[in-house]
Amino acid sequence: MESKKIIDDYHKLYWNSQIFQNTKWMGVPVWKSVMDLWVLQEIIYEKKPDVIIETGTAHGGSALYFADLFNTMSAGRGIVISIDIKPKPVLPKNSRIKYITGDSVSKDVLKTVRGCITSSDKIMVILDSSHTKKHVTSELYAYGSIVSLGQYLIVEDTNINGHPVNNPNSGPGPWEAVHDFLKTDKCFAVDKSREKFGMSFCPEGFLYRMV
Repeated sequence: MESKKIIDDYHKLYWNSQIFQNTKWMGVPVWKSVMDLWVLQEIIYEKKPDVIIETGTAHGGSALYFADLFNTMSAGRGIVISIDIKPKPVLPKNSRIKYITGDSVSKDVLKTVRGCITSSDKIMVILDSSHTKKHVTSELYAYGSIVSLGQYLIVEDTNINGHPVNNPNSGPGPWEAVHDFLKTDKCFAVDKSREKFGMSFCPEGFLYRMV
């Protein structure tokens, strides 16, 4: 229990410092913890998805990170589909990245996403847009069926609303959405091994598709 308190206290300090907002990949803000970035690299190398779909482009740093990982791993495979309702006017350019503007759960955006993938693609999804429980729940049901067997559906910022950090007036969010989703969807299981560094912005948010 003492070690958990130490880790949680560090987690809160790390989060409240907002240092992650000044974490960059090749000069572009990423807005993730460096520990989660390392784990994402391990997952991508191990599972070798053909497509990574991320909701929440922000400055495009994570999209560029994933594209650069694909470049390092293989000359031919790997695209990143990055969705944001209001992306920044200047985003990193990379031939592997396709940016989509719109609400991640709108019919038009989902139609565009499906038009970019094929039934043979191995697809991984990372949810990191609006962090309200309602929106994340909608994303989980919209994108869960797109994730391929043996790939991951990763829900970012499950740490808010007291898990263990608090955002002012955040209320129920990603963590609560994940646990409600798992009550009805039996295709996914939480993979706690991906939290091996102790602190993660995605506690119980690494969902592995089993069936």
